[in-house]
Amino acid sequence: MSDFQNKIEKLVSRTIDNNLWRQRECMNLIPSESSPSLLVKLCEISDPVGRYAEHRTMKGREIYFYQATDFIRDVEEELRKELQQYFGCTNIELRPVSGNMANEVVFKGIVKYLNREKPTSQPLRKMRAVINNDLNKGGHLSAQPMGALFNFVADNPETGKENVYHFPVLKDNPYKADTAKLADMIESVKPELIIFGKSMFLYGEPVKFVSELVSRMNPHPILMFDMAHVLGLYGAFQAPFSEGADVVTGSTHKTFFGPQRGVVAGNMVGGTGLEKLWIEIKSRAFPGSTSNHHLGTLLGLLMATYEMNQFKQDYQAQVIKNARAFARALNSRSIAVEGDAKDGFTETHQVLIRVRKYGLGEDIARRLEDNNIITNYQALPDDDSFIESSGIRMGVQEMTRFGMKEADFEQLAEYLSECVKSNSPVKDKVKGLRQRFLAMQYCLPTEQSLSLAARVLSSILPADGYLNKFADNLKSLA
Repeated sequence: MSDFQNKIEKLVSRTIDNNLWRQRECMNLIPSESSPSLLVKLCEISDPVGRYAEHRTMKGREIYFYQATDFIRDVEEELRKELQQYFGCTNIELRPVSGNMANEVVFKGIVKYLNREKPTSQPLRKMRAVINNDLNKGGHLSAQPMGALFNFVADNPETGKENVYHFPVLKDNPYKADTAKLADMIESVKPELIIFGKSMFLYGEPVKFVSELVSRMNPHPILMFDMAHVLGLYGAFQAPFSEGADVVTGSTHKTFFGPQRGVVAGNMVGGTGLEKLWIEIKSRAFPGSTSNHHLGTLLGLLMATYEMNQFKQDYQAQVIKNARAFARALNSRSIAVEGDAKDGFTETHQVLIRVRKYGLGEDIARRLEDNNIITNYQALPDDDSFIESSGIRMGVQEMTRFGMKEADFEQLAEYLSECVKSNSPVKDKVKGLRQRFLAMQYCLPTEQSLSLAARVLSSILPADGYLNKFADNLKSLA
């Protein structure tokens, strides 16, 4: 065997081993991940994966700069309509290829919008002030000056740092905003942008409270909700547009069913005063931030959105029930669960536990991984730094989609607590539990999916006898 063939054989073997481990032997509890369905994955590797379809609005019509784009144009338009239905909104921008990029597109668009009446001879001014969630208290990295907000906010002359202020939080529950102090902050700071949303996300954001508060301001700040972690819970958890948000961003692969992409949604129609902001957001998506916008995952996202619009009600309800059952079960086993027991510890897919009495969060996360429970360590609000973390952050969304219910998470809580508290080996128990949850739910049944998958594969593979046999074998599984 040549060195080239040997490398390929080894990589294929390693890939299969990882597939089997993560998909058949592990409890996947990272809140920012999910497994797309088989049909979504096959859409991702179909012909559009290698194509381009740059386009922009020019002289009142959408101009495409490549040929043979009719199919993907129709896909993009259909996906826009499906997501308008999902959010109950009017504007959808699909070209960002990540949630981080979606945020950056919005920040760029806001700066352009704020300078809309500026003479072209003058430099663009930055946003005067922004309010967001503190990174150390669960705020998302992409909404920070060290992330996508970089270079879009003016400096504070007194501190020499970006003029960014953080939501004040309650002393007895740092996962909730202190709305009384927040009202004073908004009045004092007069921000031009307020960013809701977190990566350590247990409770709802005070969108309605802030919207009513700033409605008296002229001009009022733009209200943006980064729903990256809770996009798949839109409506069941919060519905920001009905609460007064102007724009929603997010990644499409955490609680949402899709491949790794980003989306920007808005309600910026005539009469809102923000029509020009949407124009700027579109232009910052292309050509401002993207060229090729990853057409394979765009096609996959349409398939995933079909699934989400069909199954979201049952899926969302089960996710929230499972998270609360998991939190209660951990708490009953003397694992310190963050949040308030009176509130069920969580209103989202996330469960946070404090493990410092047993070791650093990083070490406990590695111990859990060695036992096939996949989590991530997390700095809690009173930790000094991420590398000295006290917490473990978990999400129930992926295993919910594989069919786990409340009682199953209670069993998992038993294994997890044994591993954390006494370093007991629970790997075989975890593998045994996972064997009961291998078939993905909230999508087409396996038999129908395999039949359709065989048809897709037969169109992707070269037309020769060996590969057609492969597709036929897949059909036989159905």
